[in-house]
Order: sequence, then C-alpha cells, then structure tokens
Amino acid sequence: MDADFLALVAIGFFAQIVDGALGMAFGVISTSAMLLMGLPPAQASAIVHTAEIFTTGASAASHIYHRNIDWRLVWRLGIAGVCGAVLGAWLLSNVDAQAARPFVFGYLLVMGLLILLRSIRLPQPRTTPAHWTPPVGFVAGFLDASGGGGWGPISTGTLIGAGHTPRLTVGSVNTTEFFVTIAAATTFFVELGGAPLQHLLPLIIGGVIAAPLGGWMVKRVSPRILMVAVGSLIVALSLWQIARSINLM
Repeated sequence: MDADFLALVAIGFFAQIVDGALGMAFGVISTSAMLLMGLPPAQASAIVHTAEIFTTGASAASHIYHRNIDWRLVWRLGIAGVCGAVLGAWLLSNVDAQAARPFVFGYLLVMGLLILLRSIRLPQPRTTPAHWTPPVGFVAGFLDASGGGGWGPISTGTLIGAGHTPRLTVGSVNTTEFFVTIAAATTFFVELGGAPLQHLLPLIIGGVIAAPLGGWMVKRVSPRILMVAVGSLIVALSLWQIARSINLM
C-alpha cells in the first residue's frame, strides 16, 4: 500500500468518526482532502458521495441498532433532501454554483453560536418535527452535492438549534444521508462517469471501519456535551470556509 492510500484510509476513518458522532463533516473533511490532492471540485464531490453510499449505510445501521432515530424526521428530511441533492449534483457537473458559499457559511456560523448559547441552558426538547423540516432538507441536500459538504452542518445545526433532541437529530440526519448520498452519487455517475478506485476505495475502507462507533458514541454522550461539540465544530468549519472564500487561507 502506498502513502496516499493509507492517508486516505486515515482520512475516511477520522471523517466518519466525527460524522457518526456529531452528524456532520465527512463530506467537508474528505472533499477538502481531495481538493488538496489536486482533484477538480466536481470529481472530488463525486468520489466522496460514492464513498458515502457505503459509510452512511454502515452509520445508519449503527444508529438504527442503538435507537437514535426519529423516523418522522427521516421521512421529512429525506424526500426533500434527495430532490436538493439531484439538483445540486447536476449544477456542480454543469455550472459553477460556488458564489453563494460564503453566505451559507455565514448562516452556519450564526447557527453554531446559537447552539453553543442554548447548551448553557438546555431548551425543552421538541416532541414533533418542525413544520419547516423539508425545506431544510432540500437546502442541505443541494448544498451538500453542489459544494462537497453541507448536509450535516445545515440539517444537524438547524434542527438542534431549533430545539430538537441532539441524539435523535444526529441519528436521524445520519440515516437520511444514506438516501441523499445515493441520489447525488447517481447523478454524478450519469453526468461524469464512475469515480476512480484509487481514491474511492481507501475512503470507503476507513469510513466503514469507523461507522459502527458513531451510533454507540452518540447514545452515551450527554445532550449538553453533544450540543457543545456540534456547535463548536460548526463554528470552526464555518470560520475556516469563510476565510478560504475571501482568500485569507
């Protein structure tokens, strides 16, 4: 095995540990690594979404086993998320749709700070999904496919910020991501062809090894700690992406 193969296995493992426990970041971490290796944005996103078919499937099975799922959230997020992912993947394959990214990460920065503030005094958890859940799923699916990451930060960040139970939100978002990823990967396959195995296979190996740990971890972490971790990660990712977009990094 060469150094690049092992590095991508490690990236896939680390990215899936974070994603499975906090409901976000596999796409952002993996896509960033692909771009640093010199791959075009559309190809990088296609590789990551193809790998995520396997990693999100394993992660969903773990969350289902540990009962971290609110199936009403999965249903409402899933249909809209699939539609958004198909549109986003098509646009990235044919049109430059990156101009709105700084505004998206500005929104995420606000949501991350809101989650951190809410963690100081935990809100009364919602007993039913918010009526605006489908639009959140559509936007998250679109941004995830068009920008190589965003499903978790948008979905998890918005829902937890609005008072949804952190454990059920993370599990539901991870489970729904399986269907969203299939939609995006299929669209990329139609538009661009298959993803190269030398980049795809190590991401799958690392991610699938790590996936079962996410459901176990999120079930045992307290809501306050989970909210602090989610909020901190969203703030860090948002600041990093905003800095990149204005050429500070």
